[in-house]
Amino acid sequence: MMRFIIWPIYYKIINPMRRRSSRTSTEQTSDIDMTPMLDIVFIMLIFFIVTTSFVKESGIDVNRPTAQTATRKEQGNIIVGIRSNGEIWIDKREVDIRAVRANVARLHAEQPLGSVVIAADKDTKVKVLTQVMDQIRLAGISNASIATESESQ
Repeated sequence: MMRFIIWPIYYKIINPMRRRSSRTSTEQTSDIDMTPMLDIVFIMLIFFIVTTSFVKESGIDVNRPTAQTATRKEQGNIIVGIRSNGEIWIDKREVDIRAVRANVARLHAEQPLGSVVIAADKDTKVKVLTQVMDQIRLAGISNASIATESESQ
């Protein structure tokens, strides 16, 4: 069984039983397979998403006090903010002093390697700061830090 394909200049007979490998090199098309590259890109995307550490801010701006011995701490994932009027903020929410312990324990369970940083305003009363530190220690975290500004800034 033969088919005829009409080309503008000449007729060509194509046998359907003939193998396709008899094409000339000018008729062959070469395609670039994008699948392996896309696989690598998606694997890298997943890797970067999984390894990214997200910093949870307290949700407020405070005027931190200055200290000569201030050092930068890279892994402060749980930030407790205290305003000068005594408001306590954790994870962009205002919380009561009685809820500090539960919130810090929950956040510490999510980020077990993270430490707690207390960002207290420089006009915060010592009583509120002491109560917050006590609640953090009752949550089982003994290495809480107080955020300060370096005097050189």
